[in-house]
Amino acid sequence: MDVMTLSPSIVGSLLKPYTAHVDWQRCMNYAAGVGDANPRYLDDTRPEGLVAPPTFAVAVSWPLLAAIQDHLDVELKPELLLGMVHYSEVLELQRLIRPSDSLQVEGQVVALLPHARGSQLVLRLDAFDDQARLVHTEWIGALLRGVGCEGEGVGADALPVVPSLVPPEASASLCWEAPVDVAPEAAWVYDACSGIEFAIHTSRAFALQVGLPGPILQGTATLALAVRELINREAGGDPERLKLLSARFLGMVVPGSEGTQIRVQLLERRANDLFFRVLNAQGKTAIGQGYARLS
Repeated sequence: MDVMTLSPSIVGSLLKPYTAHVDWQRCMNYAAGVGDANPRYLDDTRPEGLVAPPTFAVAVSWPLLAAIQDHLDVELKPELLLGMVHYSEVLELQRLIRPSDSLQVEGQVVALLPHARGSQLVLRLDAFDDQARLVHTEWIGALLRGVGCEGEGVGADALPVVPSLVPPEASASLCWEAPVDVAPEAAWVYDACSGIEFAIHTSRAFALQVGLPGPILQGTATLALAVRELINREAGGDPERLKLLSARFLGMVVPGSEGTQIRVQLLERRANDLFFRVLNAQGKTAIGQGYARLS
C-alpha cells in the first residue's frame, strides 16, 4: 500500500493574510467559556479597559487554520489533512488582544519534521494591529498522522527555543497542584464561546466514527484552564505578565456524561519561568512540556 508523504518543499509557503475584527463580546465570551471570571476580562467599567485572555489568540487564528487550503499559496491534498491534530503551541505575546482591535494575521509554513506517528507541520502566524505593530506571534504545530516526511525534515532551526525541564517531568517534584472540574458540556460551551468549531469536540457520532470514546475537550480549552490557574496563582491575577507560553498536546480529556476532573501541576518555578503540565482523570499527561514566562 502506498504511504502518503509530504515534501519539505512546502516549507516557506506563505498564507494569504487574514483580518480578524475583535469586539468586547468575543473577549468576554472566550473568558466565560473557560470559566475565567478575572475582572480584567469581564468588567468593562475598569478605567484601564478590557483585555482578552492570553489564549484568545488561538481563536483569532482559527478561521485561517480551518480553511488552510484556501490560504496556502501551494496546493495541499485534502487527504493529507484527514489525520491532522493540534500537537504543539508556542505563543509569544507583545501585548494582550483588546476589544476594538483589528488584527491582520500573516503566516507561513516554517518547518516540516518527521515524527514517530507521521509528520509535524509548523506554521508561524504574526498578528499586527492597525498601526502595523506586532501584537503576538504564534507557532502552531500540527501532527499529520500517517503522513510521511520526505528526507530528514526542514526548519527545526526556525522554531523558537523554549527552556526545558531537567530532570524530566516524570521525576519532578510539585510546587502545587490544582484540581479543575470539567463539566459534561464544557466542549460545547468552549465551541460556542471561542468560535473554534470542529465536530470531534461536539458530535458524539463523529467522535465514535473516528475511533474516540466520545467528544473530547479542545486542547486549547485545556490549555486555557491551565493558564487561568497559572495567572491566578503565580501572576497575582495579572494576565499581562504572561510573555511566552509553550505546550504540547499529548493526551485526551474526555468529559463524558458525568464530567471529569483534570489536574494542573506546577512542576518547577525558576524566578519567572514556570514549568507545568496537565493530567487527565486517568492520570495521563494531557498537556506536557508546559512552559510559561512571566515579566
